[in-house]
Amino acid sequence: MFNLLHVKDKVRVPPRYFSMRLEDALTELLSEKYERVVDKEIGVVLSIHNVEPKSEGIIIPGDPSAYFDVEFDALVFKPMVNEVVKTEVTEVVEFGAFLWLGPVDGLVHLSQITNDFLTYNRRIPALIGKDTKRTLKKGDTVLAKISTVSMSGTIKDVKIGLTMRPLGLGKEEWVVQELKKREKEKTAEKQKKKKK
Repeated sequence: MFNLLHVKDKVRVPPRYFSMRLEDALTELLSEKYERVVDKEIGVVLSIHNVEPKSEGIIIPGDPSAYFDVEFDALVFKPMVNEVVKTEVTEVVEFGAFLWLGPVDGLVHLSQITNDFLTYNRRIPALIGKDTKRTLKKGDTVLAKISTVSMSGTIKDVKIGLTMRPLGLGKEEWVVQELKKREKEKTAEKQKKKKK
């Protein structure tokens, strides 16, 4: 989900930056250019680090700026479909729950939380299962799987859909309850076979 990329680029440094230390000017310019930019191939660039000029700089006649070859590290966020994340519920609404994924929140739609019918309780606020009485509220820690990713535009336009329905996902107590239930069912099935 988070990666550190080593990048090479050429940076145009306008004259207003000449009074700054070169590394600081390059870092500021690269941050303006790359940070919070969404790229389908690499993800969302979160921050720029370790900027190193790799040339003395070139001046082109008629252009008052200087051009420098640079290398730097970029911390990027790229969620992958089928990736399982352990995260926290940041908000519960009538149609689902939002989960914290770092720079963005992902949505688990109501239909993807559990196999039980869920209702929204405004007082708590929480989602409550009709049969199981399982609750999901803000601050709960859950395991969820990324099911869809839409990376376009700006960081505000990034959309991540998640699911918690498969066995082993959801709140830890749900997983334990489900495993115990399945173990009881297996034991009951074995006993039926022995009686026949």
